[in-house]
Amino acid sequence: MLEATAAIFRRCFRWLRKRSILNQLWKHAIIWMTIAFALFPVIWIVSAALDPTNSLASARLIPKDASFINFRRLLDSKQHPFLIWYFNTFKIGLVTATLVVSITSLAGYAFSRLRFKGRRSGLFAILLIQMFPQMLAMVAIYLIILSIGQYIPGMGLDTHMGLILVYLGGAMGANVWLAKGYFDTIPHSIEESAMIDGATPFQMLWYIVVPLARPILIVIFFLQFMSTYSEFVLARVLLASSNKLTMAVGLQMFISDQYAKRWGVFAAAALLGAIPVMILFWILQKQLVSGLTRGAVKG
Repeated sequence: MLEATAAIFRRCFRWLRKRSILNQLWKHAIIWMTIAFALFPVIWIVSAALDPTNSLASARLIPKDASFINFRRLLDSKQHPFLIWYFNTFKIGLVTATLVVSITSLAGYAFSRLRFKGRRSGLFAILLIQMFPQMLAMVAIYLIILSIGQYIPGMGLDTHMGLILVYLGGAMGANVWLAKGYFDTIPHSIEESAMIDGATPFQMLWYIVVPLARPILIVIFFLQFMSTYSEFVLARVLLASSNKLTMAVGLQMFISDQYAKRWGVFAAAALLGAIPVMILFWILQKQLVSGLTRGAVKG
């Protein structure tokens, strides 16, 4: 009897062990398929950048006679100032992200801590406006920037400040809600203690709330930098001069000609353009995770 019971237990244990192994196998298979699916376009971009033929017609996953000739063509080109586009994109993204963090910090703190008439309706109005993409207002945006340029030339058409102004207008909604949700998780008792010590509302924001809310501010900075860094439509409409273009607009010139598409140079530029975002993500990854998770706890 004992031997039969022991045999049954052994069979059950083997069955459970096999089932556990099968579960692990299909989970790992899905994970590796997802990784391969994500890396496949990157591998092709690297392959195209190293392919000296500068074409997709004869492109292969492992290019023949791989070299860095496309990178030299990109950096040595006098017709297309890639380094200027690179600098313009980084400058616009950095300035826009910094201004968005500053403005959303003030707005999020006001909506989170202050009680004033129209607070609730203001929050929902910001969210409602954010639902409409900027492309729907493209003509209006163009005319507004054209009118602003007549009075303030530095903020008109074909200027970086005009483009930054448009980016700021479209970035407030979701970012204000993110900041407000995170500020709600910070205990009021900390500010009450500072108020007893004589701190002003701005001092409480700058010395207490902002350091505690650093993760969500870094999230807002990173998301805004990424969206601005890769934005194409608005920059294409508002910028015209070759030395003022952003990288997304400038790279279109490499593939816009029907008979002279330079896909190798385009791929090389795309790889170089991805470097700042990768470095920024690697530096800020811990703050990004904590900011996104804690900010979603309370809204």
